[in-house]
Amino acid sequence: MISILVIEDDAAYRTSMELILRLEGFYVRLASDGPSGVAEIREKRPDLILCDIMLPGMDGHSVLEILQSERTLSDIPFIFVTAMGDRDAVRLGMSAGADDYLSKPFSSEELLAAVTGRIRRHEKLNLPRDNPAFAKEYATIRRKLTKREREVLELVGKGATSRMIAEYLGVTPHTVEVHRVNLMNKLDVVNAATLARWAVIAEQMERES
Repeated sequence: MISILVIEDDAAYRTSMELILRLEGFYVRLASDGPSGVAEIREKRPDLILCDIMLPGMDGHSVLEILQSERTLSDIPFIFVTAMGDRDAVRLGMSAGADDYLSKPFSSEELLAAVTGRIRRHEKLNLPRDNPAFAKEYATIRRKLTKREREVLELVGKGATSRMIAEYLGVTPHTVEVHRVNLMNKLDVVNAATLARWAVIAEQMERES
């Protein structure tokens, strides 16, 4: 199960993010400040970190700086969560090594799109092509999905929301939702946590076709 650490001092946001992610099949751990967040990371390495910028004790930039200084932690996908309108603060975080950022307030779809997108990119770097499971999943996608469904799956994996997918493909958001439902049924996918691997395989198929 994919593990996500949420470092957020706002209790309402922390609880909301935990609920959304847990319902989508992620294993979620929580920290309410920078020092406890770093302690959680060192105790058990998460697969992805969502970290607020403005934190008590140690801000998000300092948390990221610590991770970047430790070889065994520097490659963990890291997403800043911020209510700040200061673009310089966001640029600073991205230049320091953050993978993405979410601006508050954000919808559940935007949160899941950001998380799925980062996990998919991480999976892409670590997917063993000679694994028998890969060949089986590859064959499943080729046999069950239409070309348009593979396109939608790939865009979902890249972190695109339904609105973004609709605009890119020139269809209505309702059509995108129909494709999503078909994907869930055909691939026996029950939540967002399982989409990343399928998206990597769909992208590989598109590249080889």
